[in-house]
Amino acid sequence: MPSAPTPAQTDTDAHTPALQDGLPAPRRYWAVLAIWLGLTLAVLDGAIANVALPTIAVDLHTSAASSIWIVNAYQLAITVCLLPLAALGDRLGYRRVYVAGMIVFTLGSLGCVFSHTLTELTAARVFQGLGGAGIMSINSALVRFTYPQRLLGQGIGLNAVVISVAAAVGPTVASAVLAVGAWQWLFAINLPIGLLAIVVASRALPVTVGSQKRFDWIAAGLNAVALGFLIMGAESLARDGLAIGFAKLAVAAVAGVALVWHERGKPAPLVPTDLLAIPIFGLSIVTSIISFAAQMMAYVVLPFYFQGQLGLSAVQTGLLITPWPLAVGLAAPLAGRLADRYPAGMLGGIGLGIFALGLAALSQLHSGASHLDIIWRMALCGAGFGFFQSPNNRALVSSAPMHRSGAAGGMLATARLLGQTGGAVTAAVFFHLAGTHASSAALATAAGVAALAGVVSLSRLRIGAGPAAAKPA
Repeated sequence: MPSAPTPAQTDTDAHTPALQDGLPAPRRYWAVLAIWLGLTLAVLDGAIANVALPTIAVDLHTSAASSIWIVNAYQLAITVCLLPLAALGDRLGYRRVYVAGMIVFTLGSLGCVFSHTLTELTAARVFQGLGGAGIMSINSALVRFTYPQRLLGQGIGLNAVVISVAAAVGPTVASAVLAVGAWQWLFAINLPIGLLAIVVASRALPVTVGSQKRFDWIAAGLNAVALGFLIMGAESLARDGLAIGFAKLAVAAVAGVALVWHERGKPAPLVPTDLLAIPIFGLSIVTSIISFAAQMMAYVVLPFYFQGQLGLSAVQTGLLITPWPLAVGLAAPLAGRLADRYPAGMLGGIGLGIFALGLAALSQLHSGASHLDIIWRMALCGAGFGFFQSPNNRALVSSAPMHRSGAAGGMLATARLLGQTGGAVTAAVFFHLAGTHASSAALATAAGVAALAGVVSLSRLRIGAGPAAAKPA
């Protein structure tokens, strides 16, 4: 285990670049381990809960509709807390927020283990989501301070591999645990991993000292209302009807306008409008939102497409979806290495073009398609998406000033969630209008959305990389 950081490894002021280009080995490897453990827990926990919902609903004597809050509570807590906790990381230091997030997440997992009612479990999941937001919000900032500038793309690519593998194995892990034990064990396995992550993170993660400015609780509250009602309103449009959906969206709009008004003129606003004014950052955020919308449209549609129109079983569906995340895991580190040498706009445009071709090919499948026909199309989608993701994330994070790395990472995670929400709602609209028979049309639409994201990515070639990108991280 590494020793405590030396003064050369510590920021003395949030507005001063780090005195060292990344962490030295072997401390860097321990820091990477801590980052990966946190990522794995946050992603894995979101994936395994979906599989366990029917079992949990029966055990807690609740309806299937009510049990959805076990998932929604976790996602909403993460969504509304990402930007506030990213801002807190810029002020207090990223390691402090990360370690606190791991502690809260681990305690939330303990609460899940001892929950006996839906209310108790939902409350524990909110606690987990708060901790997960602490992990995810400043993850990119920690990566930026951990890796040397020349290896930043590689580090971001490896992070994408961890996320892909965790997402891919999540359903399998959940099924294996439920086959031999109660659903509480799904959360109990977080405890030893969480404790290990806390110990390693406390010793190895880079130390940054923020500006120590007062935290803006009003901005945090307005952000929570705006994003929370935006997510709930978008879901209500397809589930509860236009009246309820637009009412919630109106609340989100009012809170959003109030937030922008409240933060006008501030040098480091909670919603990083100062970063969005940087061309490469703003275009990378737009690319991320559009691409994740296309991805989520496909993720929602594919199970219905495979089982309803292609006549596959649930087991076959699960196995045939796996090539997608596996291909992401293979393409992301390669693209990350290339991103250290070539423009993100070009690499992202190529990746999203491949992604669009894969989605278009999936939309043309027929009922007699072989498993091989499906596998290569799914792998093409995953390879294209993975080839886009690492360069895009690198461009986004490195274009922000060092003292705003937390805000950049929080905005990256928020963009992903907003895109996924938009994609899920769009898929629901297709199903509402034409039932699951609209799956082919939805996939073709997703291909068009991915192509649009590719055009936005290529537009970044016309601008510079931003002032911060050229400086050592």
